[in-house]
Amino acid sequence: MHVCFFNRSYWPDTGATGQLLTELAEDLVAHHGWEVTVITGMPLRAGMVPATQLRNGVRIIRASGTTLDPKRFTGRALNYLTYFATAFVAGLKIRPCDVCVAMTDPPIIGLAALAASRRSGGKFVFVSQDVFPEVATLIEDFHSPLVNRALDRLNRHFLRAADRVVVLGDSMKRRLVDGKGADPRRMTVIHNWSDSSQLQVEGNNEFARQHGLAGHFVVMHAGNIGQSQNLDVVLDAAELLRDEDRIRMVFVGDGTRRSALEASASERGLKNVVFIPYQPRAEMSRSYAAADIFLVSLRPGLSGFIVPSKVYSILAAGKPFIAAIEENSEAVEIARAHGCGVVVPTSDAQALADAIRTLAGNPARVAEMGRQALAASELFDRSRQIAVYADVLSQVVSA
Repeated sequence: MHVCFFNRSYWPDTGATGQLLTELAEDLVAHHGWEVTVITGMPLRAGMVPATQLRNGVRIIRASGTTLDPKRFTGRALNYLTYFATAFVAGLKIRPCDVCVAMTDPPIIGLAALAASRRSGGKFVFVSQDVFPEVATLIEDFHSPLVNRALDRLNRHFLRAADRVVVLGDSMKRRLVDGKGADPRRMTVIHNWSDSSQLQVEGNNEFARQHGLAGHFVVMHAGNIGQSQNLDVVLDAAELLRDEDRIRMVFVGDGTRRSALEASASERGLKNVVFIPYQPRAEMSRSYAAADIFLVSLRPGLSGFIVPSKVYSILAAGKPFIAAIEENSEAVEIARAHGCGVVVPTSDAQALADAIRTLAGNPARVAEMGRQALAASELFDRSRQIAVYADVLSQVVSA
């Protein structure tokens, strides 16, 4: 079976969607014996790579496009448009596929996958990583009702045209069925994943000592520091906890909002807030081991339109988390169903500070929640989720 994925981000890009697609594509080759092609973009920060290459059995086609700084709207827009144009042409030239799979980076890339599937007589699968135009409201430097209407029409078109729609959770499925008119009979929930074998190390490690975290109760936000998270409330909670000498609020990663948050923490004299640069994926186990609990947050109104993939890495590391998210969220459902997290209102700094203070004073509860998290991670194991993808794609092709 030949499957072709369309997504701008892929190895060696470090974004979560690109890393997950890399694992999916390579495992379909290694463990399911498929032929896999990925039509992706040039990496944004890793320098030049060959336009076509074979890596771990996956044929990678790099659609030529710009690699401008994505922190600015013009850079993001040009990266998206140039990738889409060249990916569309590349999709019409590849060997016919049994199924073409479009993700949502960028949200218009489904048009290229749909055209490629129609040309080859194959099937079209739409993987809704994010829901548009709702996610487009995060872009603070560009707002266009015209663009949002166009994205909404496109999203609805993909939901109707796809032979199967894959969503990341039940909350996203509800959003698409209730808000976009998607047919629930053609939808499948497949969660993202992480690998516990790569994230299990003891705490109080070299990373903790290096960054002055040893001996402290560490509350960590790891990953992208961007527009989708509600991180100002974390600084507000840190201000309420400034007299709790043992507690440290730690941001690990980079993103469009890091500099603003760092400046705000400095202006407010928040000595209990620590910013640490992005850590390569190979170092995740060390940074995750330094945390006692994690923070998972989304801006109000985004629950179900985005599913934070970091939740699965937190579970795989055997760590509990605080979900500062609205009720209609996969993270909230996981926290409550498995007893591995605490839920607080998304913009309530006092509730967040109280939850952190309570957990810092109850190590036995934190340890038990960590054990529950590790047990829950088995449900979202990498091999299990990728096997579901293989089953779903096979069913679509044989239907």
